[in-house]
Amino acid sequence: MTPPPPQPPPPGSNPASDSATDPRPGPGPLVVLFGATAGAMGPDLGSDETDLILLVWQVVEPRSRQVGTLHKSLVRAEAAALSPQCREASGLSADSLARAEPLDKVLQQFSQLVSGDVALLGGGPYMLCTDGQQLLRQVLHPEASRKNLVLPDTFFSFYDLRREFHVQHPSACPARELTVATMAQDLGLETDATEDDFGVWEVKTMVAVILHLLEGPSGQLFSKAEVVKQKYETGPCSKADVVDSETVVRARGLPWQSSDQDVARFFKGLNIARGGVALCLNAQGRRNGEALIRFVDSEQRDLALQRHKHHMGVRYIEVYKATGEEFVKIAGGTSLEVARFLSREDQVILRLRGLPFSAGPADVLGFLGPECPVTGGADGLLFVRHPDGRPTGDAFALFACEELAQAALRRHKGILGKRYIELFRSTAAEVQQVLNRYASSPLLPTLTAPLLPIPFPLAAGTGRDCVRLRGLPYTATIEDILSFLGDAAADIRPHGVHMVLNQQGRPSGDAFIQMTSAERALAAAQRCHKKVMKERYVEVVPCSTEEMSRVLMGGTLGRSGLSPPPCKLPCLSPPTYATFQATPTLIPTETAALYPSSALLPAARVPAAPTPVAYYPGPATQLYMNYTAYYPSPPVSPTTVGYLTTPPAALASASTSVLSQPGALVRMQGVPYTTGMKDLLSIFQAYQLAPDDYTSLIPVGDPPRTVLQAPKEWVCL
Repeated sequence: MTPPPPQPPPPGSNPASDSATDPRPGPGPLVVLFGATAGAMGPDLGSDETDLILLVWQVVEPRSRQVGTLHKSLVRAEAAALSPQCREASGLSADSLARAEPLDKVLQQFSQLVSGDVALLGGGPYMLCTDGQQLLRQVLHPEASRKNLVLPDTFFSFYDLRREFHVQHPSACPARELTVATMAQDLGLETDATEDDFGVWEVKTMVAVILHLLEGPSGQLFSKAEVVKQKYETGPCSKADVVDSETVVRARGLPWQSSDQDVARFFKGLNIARGGVALCLNAQGRRNGEALIRFVDSEQRDLALQRHKHHMGVRYIEVYKATGEEFVKIAGGTSLEVARFLSREDQVILRLRGLPFSAGPADVLGFLGPECPVTGGADGLLFVRHPDGRPTGDAFALFACEELAQAALRRHKGILGKRYIELFRSTAAEVQQVLNRYASSPLLPTLTAPLLPIPFPLAAGTGRDCVRLRGLPYTATIEDILSFLGDAAADIRPHGVHMVLNQQGRPSGDAFIQMTSAERALAAAQRCHKKVMKERYVEVVPCSTEEMSRVLMGGTLGRSGLSPPPCKLPCLSPPTYATFQATPTLIPTETAALYPSSALLPAARVPAAPTPVAYYPGPATQLYMNYTAYYPSPPVSPTTVGYLTTPPAALASASTSVLSQPGALVRMQGVPYTTGMKDLLSIFQAYQLAPDDYTSLIPVGDPPRTVLQAPKEWVCL
């Protein structure tokens, strides 16, 4: 049905005053808008990142029930290739689009024509009305952002005809499943089936639906507009916040230098929650190209998922579902210092990296200079520190506006002292994440406390009653291995699963399984060899207990045979070691006898310096803790460290306050020079230390080392 054309106002009349005295209240003029792209249509409109090619619109005056002139305008697309679906539905060709005006010119014509039609119908502010949200949120706003166009304010609020229809007809199907045709059919409207001009039939039918809805109870109609946020709002997130998992996505493949504003621009048109962009960091505290984004509702999240593999510059970005727990883990924080720092709103945050450890607020403010003042002076700086208070070289600064932040970024790689300083854009979520990382994690990884104070029984023997799993996924767990072995898991000895870690404490992809017999081990290897675990095939080969023990203590097992563990004590084998008395160990003699002699540490020497040194008697066993670690297997794995008595010479050379009584000794090698006592104590959580104070840690250093140089080896009592 074609609405009657509008009649111009009579001479001498004032349309504005007439509309103000109209006895029928209602919304202002509505601009019914329809658009199409060169690609997908319907619910997938805008999901393929294609350009807009068509706009059709008509003005409706709800109070006087008058309509304006119907307008149709083609838009020139940068990529003129049309999808088969679009070519069939629209009847357009690449030649016709090549002669069309670009998007910025079409938007100017749109504003001029709409203003003229609204003035003829009575004037007043007007609102857009669309069929669904895809046209504005998924097409116009993203394309304008890509082409650096500034949209008029009228494109940031609109009415969704589907929702307005659902308000008056709640018994119909959900609003997102409605279409123009189904709405007209539910209302019993007669449409012009002969109209074949693409886009015209849709606009005429939408106008007819609006006029029909206004005939009914219209108290709730067109009263709540949809709003598109013009600017992303930063803000903190607390770990106590409850985040709906239906509102969070994960974006992967971001450029490492991208900021929260860049991520918000990628999702232009969708409403991101305040502080809803959390950039993820890797183990070194640098951005890893991923971000978690929290939207205001689930509908916005669903639209964001349609931007999977859309482009940010020349990179395509993957978008997946995420959970609220993941977002809170990354963006949440509990520090009052961080909360005070982030309490100032509308601030631009920059991160400074590589600061000298001695740098203070005055040094940083002087480095930035008076041309880019920090908000609040020293109060606008937040220094990142280790749990023991030592500086990390990182800091965050607040700036009142974008211009000041740009001026500060020009100081990137400037010199402070003898170091160059890196400056990056940052976010509130990154501030929380960096502070959480340093506040909750020790410098050294924490090992699992032993459940049994005895070493595991690795009996010597050449029988091939073990199997070696090689090529495991790094995320494999004990449960994954048991499921991988299937029925053969019933033949595993108690405490018989040993997963090998590399020197960095990460899974090496190897594991050893002790079986009840050599026959069972061979059967498990034949059944499971090159089976797939998590998209990787795993090699399963039989081996002996001796071969397993050699590898677990630092040796290697290659195609050419066994290589012995590396010797770690070449300089600690003094001639006085032979004078040590054989002292009994805290483990049973029969248990210690199970260890092959080749697995024991070589003899050690005592240096001439009087520095306290720990030695390991011959009958005892010391594993290389920086080479391997073990996960518990059903029911538990035994301890990986033998408890040793203190040699008498060590007692004699140490102070009485340090070694007041014989106890267990563990030597730690390869410790970072910056390690403090607090970091060492965190490793031995749940272990019983000798005296409960820091004097249980004895530094082992070389004689030429000065007092200012921290030792690299420690002995823990």
